[in-house]
Amino acid sequence: MMRAMPPQRPDAVVFDNDGLLLDTESVWTRAEEDIFERHGFEFTSTHKVELIGKSGAMASKLLEGWLEQPDQGVALMAELDELVVAELEHGVEAMVGARDLLERLKAQGTPIGLVSNSPLIFVRRSLEIVGFESIFDIVISAHEVAEPKPAPDPYLEACKRLGVEPGPNVIALEDSPTGVAAARAAGLTVIGVPSVEGIELLEAHHIAADLLDEVVLGLTLGA
Repeated sequence: MMRAMPPQRPDAVVFDNDGLLLDTESVWTRAEEDIFERHGFEFTSTHKVELIGKSGAMASKLLEGWLEQPDQGVALMAELDELVVAELEHGVEAMVGARDLLERLKAQGTPIGLVSNSPLIFVRRSLEIVGFESIFDIVISAHEVAEPKPAPDPYLEACKRLGVEPGPNVIALEDSPTGVAAARAAGLTVIGVPSVEGIELLEAHHIAADLLDEVVLGLTLGA
């Protein structure tokens, strides 16, 4: 799936949030463990792999089945959202290399955006906690567009707001198959950075071990 990286600085770089930019997957995991325990079930690594990157609608269907509560997906998702926002206040950290990468992109004048399937209140609060609230040119929750990831809508909207043409010169960084599919569908070049063991990002154009990987650092060479 390799695709050549842009020979010059990218037109824009767009980040996923949970597990890619910030270590919020640990926050989600604690909330997910809590909701399972409340309903008499055990949350496992298999559940986690299934939930990574899923939209609220998709996650709610999974929760209905796992927690044996048919037709209660909306209520279960609302309960989980409440738990995760509360859990966020216990703290969250930026992923290794994230702060330096964002500062270097900003310094070289590259437009940067954030696109997440998570609720906007969660995204904005997590950015505030780590001090990233003013660094992005645009922040988009998939709740603001017609269809969430894996549809291309969130990334197409990000390109529109950033004033760039969606295409290979726009780089997306993602840690889930859902996010990779969305960015590819929008025509972007995708760097996959897996954050949870068991996740495979086979559709990404490039795979990076983390945000210190040379393929990621290459976005700012010469800055």
